[in-house]
Amino acid sequence: MSNQTTVTEFLLLGFSDVRELQILHFVVFLAIYLAALMGNLLIIIVVALDHHLHTPMYFFLSNLSFLDVCYISVTIPKSLVNSLTNSRLISLSGCAAQVYLGVHFGSAELALLTVMAYDRYVAICHPLSYTVLMTRGACARMAAGSWISSSLYSLLHTANTFRLPFCGSNAIDQFFCDIQQLLKLSCSDTSTHELVVILCSGFFGLIFFISILVSYIHIFSTVLRIPSAQDRYKAFSTCLPHLFVFWLFISTGIYTYIRPRSTSSPYQGMLAAVLYSVTSPVINLLIYSLRNREIKEALGKILSKTFFNKR
Repeated sequence: MSNQTTVTEFLLLGFSDVRELQILHFVVFLAIYLAALMGNLLIIIVVALDHHLHTPMYFFLSNLSFLDVCYISVTIPKSLVNSLTNSRLISLSGCAAQVYLGVHFGSAELALLTVMAYDRYVAICHPLSYTVLMTRGACARMAAGSWISSSLYSLLHTANTFRLPFCGSNAIDQFFCDIQQLLKLSCSDTSTHELVVILCSGFFGLIFFISILVSYIHIFSTVLRIPSAQDRYKAFSTCLPHLFVFWLFISTGIYTYIRPRSTSSPYQGMLAAVLYSVTSPVINLLIYSLRNREIKEALGKILSKTFFNKR
């Protein structure tokens, strides 16, 4: 033990070693980050200020926006700093924080997307019972359950990972700290830990997938019986984007954690990670909010009222 060098910091995988491309990465990711940050915060403000949007659907939407702000803030700021300063270093404590917060916000988002599918199921399949089932207290409990359960799930994985000894190589094949990459750097046998990560991710991912699938099977069967083509289109335009967001998020996450190491390069894993950790919050903003008529009308009212008051 005395001859081993304990790792106190890690080296993250950079997008490029060429300085010009590092600056390009900084500019592109900064633009994406600011757009996601300002857009999602704007949605939260609009939902909070407009009492017409104080419904379960928009309550969950504002929760999703807040989650997206937190989720994208876990990895992007550090990546921006590293590109700007031409550095790849991250401390052990910073790495542990990234793992905990990344797993926490990612799993909370999956849980919340499942809750949102249930909300749409009740609204479309049982409209007369909607106000009884989706009360303010029930919505708050479902949102809180998503946050608390994901926090405990993340704490379990983080503690399980960082109780392992790290020695020797400290290079992580990802642009942020990732459990699978950290397990490869441990100087002890991690086969059991890797199996636990895969089984837990697969088990809970399967629960979310089946829950959403069952919800939307009932939703689509109900929508197809609606006589009005306009009402069917409205229902489908609300539900299909939700399915696309969920599929993109969970498919790229599964690829990252379950893909064979021997048949994929680090940059393939990096591309998949960019899709679910960077692109997903922006897509959520575009699909759920900017194409939503009620959100746009509420935003227009708030802006016109603000400018009118100033005059």
